[in-house]
Amino acid sequence: MRTNVRWLPIVLAALTATALESKITPAAAGPKSTTHTIVIEAMRFDPQELTVKAGDTIVWINHDPFPHTATAVGRQFDSREIATQRSWKYTASRTGVFRYACSLHPTMLGTLRVE
Repeated sequence: MRTNVRWLPIVLAALTATALESKITPAAAGPKSTTHTIVIEAMRFDPQELTVKAGDTIVWINHDPFPHTATAVGRQFDSREIATQRSWKYTASRTGVFRYACSLHPTMLGTLRVE
């Protein structure tokens, strides 16, 4: 049986690429983060309590006709003013329970749990 040596580098390159691809999987990249939405409307946060994983993103969207904030009691996060029909994103990096309020309307309260 006669072997054509010209094809050997191409076959080896293809096998190497396949081996490398098999090691790069979504699981190797780590768990995917999730985006959660909190709607600000009628002078309240909805939902008022939210549990997320570390690395997840939370988006506050203001549907009221005036500005609000999402300000953690311990200042772990602070959106500053979120104008009407605007939003603010926060990526949860630390685990814990974070109570927050609107600094402009202190009766508006929420809780963010990060696991």
